[in-house]
Amino acid sequence: MSATLKALRALSDPTRLRIVALLEQSELSVNELQEITRMGQSRISTHLGLLQESGLLESRREGKRTFYKIAVQADPAAREFIQLAGRGARELPEHGADLVNLKRILARRTQQAQLYFNQVAGRFDRSYGPGRSWQAFGQLLLRLLPSLVIADLGAGEGLLSELLARRAKKVIAVDNSEKMVEYGAAKARKNKIKNLEFRLGELENPPIDAESVDLVLLSQALHHARLPLDGIQSAHRILRPRGQVLILDLLEHNFEQARELYGDRWLGFTESDLQSWLEQAGFKKIEVAVVAREEQPPHFQTVLAAGEK
Repeated sequence: MSATLKALRALSDPTRLRIVALLEQSELSVNELQEITRMGQSRISTHLGLLQESGLLESRREGKRTFYKIAVQADPAAREFIQLAGRGARELPEHGADLVNLKRILARRTQQAQLYFNQVAGRFDRSYGPGRSWQAFGQLLLRLLPSLVIADLGAGEGLLSELLARRAKKVIAVDNSEKMVEYGAAKARKNKIKNLEFRLGELENPPIDAESVDLVLLSQALHHARLPLDGIQSAHRILRPRGQVLILDLLEHNFEQARELYGDRWLGFTESDLQSWLEQAGFKKIEVAVVAREEQPPHFQTVLAAGEK
């Protein structure tokens, strides 16, 4: 088969168009392409193999990882095909999310502290150590928390709010369930936590003054919201300049029973959803990353998103 026919065959699949368009922007590893496109590793590797065999891509090894990029020595015809592939990719519905995820991946490369934490977390459960637990680390890290005014939106009964109030200047817990608010407030009074206040309200429009808090938390709350973007925009409104928002939520999944079992409105969110919403709301220094995966089915994954006003 001629080189031209090989190249045309390689570019006949929409997924391979997406990959070529991404590699036009930057050299990427298999794992990075997998995270950007949300496709399995074997599927990505198969597509990369066909593209490399056609002479459009080249690869290099770095430790255990393989990185791919557009072939430097590609002939003029191949270059023309690559440009056409980029044009075709821009017409695909996935292209916008691919670019958002690419931007996030490239930004994360420079965040060495996050990479180091991931390495530490990966070693944590590998071997037993007396007295070593996430609970103990959590208590230690809690004591490093500065004296902040914190808004916990969609707080439920306020377990996280109660923990944070031990160190924060003030915590305002907002929930749209009157019973939850009454329960949380009664528990705070019982435990004599005077800097924890419960308020009834929606996270899309919390009863909190503009520019009055230092940190907004949305912990497993956004997937219950009617309008998630409104919730993130409200977080921006109530934050002081240089205040931060932290979002812990489920990565997009297909466990439909969650709607009935847990009252979820949304089956999680993609990283590109959260990145785009934070940008639309006006946040800067945005970071989005998957931070946990449950071992038992349906293998829920947790994504952490952060931004600064």
